[in-house]
Amino acid sequence: MIQALNPAVLPEATGNYTHGTVVTGARKTVFVSGQVPWGSSDAPLPPDFESQCRLTWRNVLAVLEEAGMGVRNLAKVTIYLSDRQYREDNSRIRAEILGDHTPALTVIITDIYSEDWLLEIEAIAVSG
Repeated sequence: MIQALNPAVLPEATGNYTHGTVVTGARKTVFVSGQVPWGSSDAPLPPDFESQCRLTWRNVLAVLEEAGMGVRNLAKVTIYLSDRQYREDNSRIRAEILGDHTPALTVIITDIYSEDWLLEIEAIAVSG
């Protein structure tokens, strides 16, 4: 249902992503709004990138779980980082979360809505 697209004319896709994905036979599509490092309303915001990244992925996975989906249903992920210095940690943690699953991926370095948030993740998932 989700097939990686890696044309031979492009450089090899490395780091848990593919150049594109084709989805066939999908019956359900879930658009995950940008998730940020929020825990419960009384939990303090983690100060470090790794904790914020793991919490943000937890939130993405919670939305997928609510829809009866998981990591393997991800077709497209967009990650917004507040600073280029977080690229390597982001890649490492993403690899842990996704395992061998390689959705289409974009990472953007940009300002984030709250100056306290170090990243935001949005996603599209599909199931048959």
